[in-house]
Amino acid sequence: MVKALAENQIDIGVLLTEGALKAAADKGIFKIVQVYVNSPLYWGIYTGINSTVSTLDSIQKPVFCISRMGSGSHLMAYLLCKEQGWNSQDIDFVEVGNFSGALKELNSNPNYLFLWERFMTKPYVDSGSLKKLGEIPTPWASFSIVVKNEILEKYEDEMALFIQLLSDYTYKFKQNTLESIDYISSYFDFSVNDMKEWIISTDWNYVLDRPQPKLIKALDFLQEMNLVSKEVELNQLCPDTHFWTKCAI
Repeated sequence: MVKALAENQIDIGVLLTEGALKAAADKGIFKIVQVYVNSPLYWGIYTGINSTVSTLDSIQKPVFCISRMGSGSHLMAYLLCKEQGWNSQDIDFVEVGNFSGALKELNSNPNYLFLWERFMTKPYVDSGSLKKLGEIPTPWASFSIVVKNEILEKYEDEMALFIQLLSDYTYKFKQNTLESIDYISSYFDFSVNDMKEWIISTDWNYVLDRPQPKLIKALDFLQEMNLVSKEVELNQLCPDTHFWTKCAI
């Protein structure tokens, strides 16, 4: 998604909050205009099905499969290291590109670790393609909306209307729970029970508000891990006061 934004393929994106913060700090090509999902994202922690690892406690020096540097699977590996007491400066990463690449890599190196969203990976655990060791939630709001700087400057009124309409739509989506569950389970070929659990646990942000207070924990963590410069301030990564006036907040 960040690559698509950088290459002008898209103007607006919904990104994992930690990835949005890092990319906004590193590249400076977009602003975080709104938190999209207030609730955490639960990441499953996986190895290959033939792994000799049965618990996280048995791991001394992990090797992580990641989609790419700066991705959620990369950044969340640091959070897992912190929780497990592993030295985050002494871990290795193998870039696999995508989920299919991770499955292939874990077939060859089953003791590698891989972090991915728990519901997306559940069918592969159920079918015996992956071994699940646990879960780790983000201790911050999981998804945020970003808009490229030049689009925000040129279409400020339209962007204010856009996030209002999106908030209204997600509110209706959550209120029509049964219809939404049927649609998602059918579209992604997931079980109705899994999607029911997912939609109940997901808290979309229905209220237009400034994102900074909900981003503090994530930025603090990224700076603690030296993944983002400690000189970066949240106000640099979000629109200025003029935009919030347009949004009437």
